Parts: sequence; C-alpha cells; structure tokens
Amino acid sequence: MGAYLLLAFAIAAEVTATVSLKLSEGFSKVGPSIVVVVGYAFAFVALAYVLKAGVPVSVAYAIWAAAGVALVAAVGMVFFKEPVNLSVIAGLVLVVGGVVLIEAGSAH
Repeated sequence: MGAYLLLAFAIAAEVTATVSLKLSEGFSKVGPSIVVVVGYAFAFVALAYVLKAGVPVSVAYAIWAAAGVALVAAVGMVFFKEPVNLSVIAGLVLVVGGVVLIEAGSAH
C-alpha cells in the first residue's frame, strides 16, 4: 500500500477517533469510547509505517495535522452545528496553505 494512501487512512482514523471523543461524553459512553481508543491506536501505528516508508516527518505530520483540523472542523460544523464564520474559514485556509508551503519547501 502506498505511503500516502496509508497516511489518508491514518488521518481518517484520527478524525473518527476525535469525533468519537466528543460522542463519548467524557468516556461515559462505551461504544464511542472504544472507537476513540481503537481509532487513535490505528492512526498512530499507520503514521509510524508512513514514516518508516520514507515520507519526511515534516511533510507527514503537516498533512496529518492540516487534514485533521480541516476535517474535524467540517464535521463539527455539519453534524454538531458548531459556528462557522469568516474567521473560521480564513483559519482553515491558512492551515491548509501552510501545509502546501511545507510540501513545496520539502521538495527542494
């Protein structure tokens, strides 16, 4: 499996775990709590394999962080009706833009 596909799975697991963290209501609900633990475990193991495959840590973590932030924010806005305004959108654009710059800089 390609390193970047595995990174996508790691990000999906991390986002799932983070959303489940909210749904666990302070670990008082068993089902979402199990998803939190399993999701984070899978995410970090997958990230370790991505790094072992040779993806630079700066690139892998930047993609992981930006995608995670953007996806969790989107889930929060859509499913939890969290507020969205120009500041939130600008912040997300800056996070993603920062990753693009890191990726571009690491190519040299």
